[in-house]
Amino acid sequence: MGSRRVGVLLVVVSAFVFSTAGIFTKGIAVAAWDTIFWRGVSAAGFTLAYLAVRGTLVQEVRQFGGVALTVTLMMGAGTAAFIPAFKLTHVANVALIYGAAPFFAAALAWFWLRELPSRTVVLASVVAFGGVLLIFTSGLGGVALRGDLLALFMTLMMAGTMVVYRAYPQTTAALPAALSSVVLLPLAYWQGDPFAVAGDQLPWLILFGLIFAVASVTLSEGARRLPSAETALLSILEMPLAPLLAYVILAERASAQVITGGAIILIAVVWSQTRGKGH
Repeated sequence: MGSRRVGVLLVVVSAFVFSTAGIFTKGIAVAAWDTIFWRGVSAAGFTLAYLAVRGTLVQEVRQFGGVALTVTLMMGAGTAAFIPAFKLTHVANVALIYGAAPFFAAALAWFWLRELPSRTVVLASVVAFGGVLLIFTSGLGGVALRGDLLALFMTLMMAGTMVVYRAYPQTTAALPAALSSVVLLPLAYWQGDPFAVAGDQLPWLILFGLIFAVASVTLSEGARRLPSAETALLSILEMPLAPLLAYVILAERASAQVITGGAIILIAVVWSQTRGKGH
């Protein structure tokens, strides 16, 4: 399997796994900072254990430099916004705002790397944006502004991470993902009360951490194999999946417009990948 196909597969897996984040965040009866703390402990622990089992932990530490530190801080900042966003607004809104990631990634890549996205990616991004607009006109506007702004900030951080990995594909992926959780632990402890969390909630928080670890590593590994705009475009597969899961599991009902918008986004992603194989 070629590098591009591996990259596509990794980013698609990441998008699917990330789409469950809203379910965990809203389904677990724990405050945002306490969720960040225990999910961070779990995600970092699983990722570091994974590296140790693979025998690559020492190598990742040696390769960890200034670029990896930048990625760590950006991912940490995105996580700090990601969890509270779900607590303050609808799952659909967070997922929909993330739909702007291709445009931010493409703009950053053009400004920094002078990387022009292909015509296919540009057209698919425009079509996907049409799906975003359709969903935003469905009546989900009456939600907390802070949650939407946090989701927008998270989107900027994730788009920036994609571009950094495209610019420096040799940058280690797993260790920054683990450390992005670790750097938030002191702040999460200070802002919350993690040791007061009910015992029946801890297994869910640990599972949440495992899922986040898988999603972060697969996204980072996939991003280094693909153009920034294409990585971001594939990542918004999370957009239609997250509202669907919210409806099935949390009974957050999505309107016909939301479903239609999600279908448009899916078509754009599939079309871009089908066209991409022929060029």
